Order: sequence, then structure tokens, then C-alpha cells
Amino acid sequence: MLTSTEIQSHDQRFNQMPAEEILAWAWERFGTRAAIGTSFQGAGLVMIHLARQNGLGFPLFTLNTGLLFSETLALKKRLEDFFGCQIEELEPGLTVDQQAAVHGPELWKRDPDLCCTLRKVLPLQNRLADLDCWITGLRRQQSETRAHIGIVEVYVFDQASGREIVKLNPMANWSREAVWQHLREHKIPYNPLQDQGYRSIGCRPCTRKTAEGDNERAGRWTGFIKTECGIHTFMTKKGDPKV
Repeated sequence: MLTSTEIQSHDQRFNQMPAEEILAWAWERFGTRAAIGTSFQGAGLVMIHLARQNGLGFPLFTLNTGLLFSETLALKKRLEDFFGCQIEELEPGLTVDQQAAVHGPELWKRDPDLCCTLRKVLPLQNRLADLDCWITGLRRQQSETRAHIGIVEVYVFDQASGREIVKLNPMANWSREAVWQHLREHKIPYNPLQDQGYRSIGCRPCTRKTAEGDNERAGRWTGFIKTECGIHTFMTKKGDPKV
């Protein structure tokens, strides 16, 4: 795994490199032990396109929480046809009805953190257990909580064993405008809800349209002090004082 010195060195170098070159480094170093996780937001679609253009055969996966918009579900098939590859679906251990039987109906209205843990974090943990590198479409412009992400980061995946995983954010420096220019230029299918004012699209009950001037993720979990579902916060970054 990368040392702290290597992380810092790679991060500084990658900040000056195109996303496709960063992806090429990951493919050379990790091969299929690296995978792209996507929720079909714009940056993730651009990243998949760059990887496919350059012959980088990363496995692709997405989280199907059972609460997604019908437009999101339909988009998956369109993307598989467009890119010519399968996108693995990760599903929670409980269906929505089973979750309601155990935790009560509409858990997202009472405890969205627990709901996200059950429907997103746990399935992701199971998939990451088989990987050395998780590639995401996070961008610094998206929100305050993402403003200082690195291009390459290392996280402690398992505190007991000390197992680490590389988290790669090749799109971190991209603006929303650059993402959408690429999508339109290459005619990449995207979620039609984007054209209706939904700039960050998650589960149907927890996503709303955003107003002019809002950050991209302002439409998530309205009424709660919550800006992340937990998949990007459940691990501890290497180098943090508590590690």
C-alpha cells in the first residue's frame, strides 16, 4: 500500500494531470483490483467514458438501494448499452419492506443515517473488501464537505487488521461546467432529472430540486443536518490523528 510520503507525492503530481492519466496509473498499478463506483452523476459518467476510451477495463458498480428514481434505474441500462459493459448492482441485505418490518416504515424520515448505513454503506463495505482501490467521481466544487479532498487518498478499511484501501478521485478538479460540456460533446446518456432541476440525484424520498445559488448537494436530506450518505465518511483517512 502507499506510504504517507507516496500519497503526498502522488497527490501533488496528480493535481496537475488529466483524469485519464490518473486512471491509467490506477490501471497499471491495481488492474481489476481497482473499480469505479458510480451513482450516475455527471462526473462519474465522464470518468467511465475516459476509462473506456483509453482501454482501461475497470469493473463498474453502483448501489441500488431499492429507493431510486425510475429514471435512474432506466439510465443504468442505457449506460450499459452505450459503454458496452455491465454495471454491477450492489443491493442491501434487507428489502425496503423487510427494513420497514424491522425498523418501522419510512426509516429515512426518522433516522436517515441508519437508513443510509443499511442501504448504502454496508453493501459498499462488502464490495470494497475485494478491492485495493476505489475510484470515485467526487469533485471539490460539489460541496463544502468535499472542498478539500485529495486526488489520491488512503483509508483504513479495517481497524482490527489495519487493512488499507486507496481512494482515487480523478475528477476532483473538474468544474460542473466542464463535466457537462464533456457529456454533451460525447452524447453520453445522463439522468433526465438533471434537466428538471435535480443537480445531485440519490434516493427518491431524500432528493429534491435545488434553487439557484445552492450548492449541488443542497437538495439532499432536506430538514436534516446531513450532507453525506456515509459511504465517503465511514472510513478513517490515513494520516488523521486518530489513526
